[in-house]
Amino acid sequence: MFIGIDHGTSAMRFAGEGREFKLSREAAKDFHIADLSHICPVDEIEGIAVCYSMGDNFSKITRTGKIRNRGLVSREGAGKHIGGGTRVFDEVAASGIPAIAIPGLHRGSPTDPRFKAYSHQTSPEKIGIAYEVCHDLGNDAIISDISSNTVTLLVTGGKLVGAFDACIFAPGTLHGALDVDAIRRVDEGTCTANDAFQHAGVNFSVPEPERMRTVAMFAAMECAAMRLLNPHAPVALAGSLAPIVAPEVESLLGSKAAVYDEWCASRGCARIAKDVFSGRREILGIETDL
Repeated sequence: MFIGIDHGTSAMRFAGEGREFKLSREAAKDFHIADLSHICPVDEIEGIAVCYSMGDNFSKITRTGKIRNRGLVSREGAGKHIGGGTRVFDEVAASGIPAIAIPGLHRGSPTDPRFKAYSHQTSPEKIGIAYEVCHDLGNDAIISDISSNTVTLLVTGGKLVGAFDACIFAPGTLHGALDVDAIRRVDEGTCTANDAFQHAGVNFSVPEPERMRTVAMFAAMECAAMRLLNPHAPVALAGSLAPIVAPEVESLLGSKAAVYDEWCASRGCARIAKDVFSGRREILGIETDL
């Protein structure tokens, strides 16, 4: 049995061969490796793929014991720091079970260099989503993960081309890009940049009746932008808001979209674990380092 672990904004999700469970990030602070028995007996686990935060100080899928600082340049920056993800990563790394960490996409990643205008493109769990989607749809896909934040990736010819991170373009319910008002609040010292990021989603900026339409419009715009680089790639939507916004996104794009649920990332990570520990040496263009 191979297990994938998604470090999401609100929860840690665990999946393996059709079984899954999740813990809030607060509850995950008490995680023990024995909790994986919700999926299968721990002694039957052959390998684990884990995601942690931004994954921005390594660029290959790497054994957990070979990366520094759990794969981070720094814990400072965009995002909410709770401790559940740290606990899960450390328990997995210390368990003795073969485990790999999945990197995010950043300036050290093998993406189109034009996307490196920005330091960070996406966090690791989106790689799991992309791998699961491409298993179903083929080697070309535009994938938009839509929930508390929105991140959109492009895969062409089985390789990750690039992504729009949550603080760049489309808002989710909680997070988004810093606009002029947010920059002013940061400069005035009334909030930090991270606070501004965490309050830039539509829940804070748009009247309730317009929130889902707004999320759908910007997600569709990101997908349309990716079509500049791959006009015929099918579109997939994932994340907790995907089923809600899918009709509006499809209407705006003029095409159908495949819709995935909140377990797509952890299932994709489990698939990565299975393929890497079975001998595969690259995943969507990302090399392995075992």
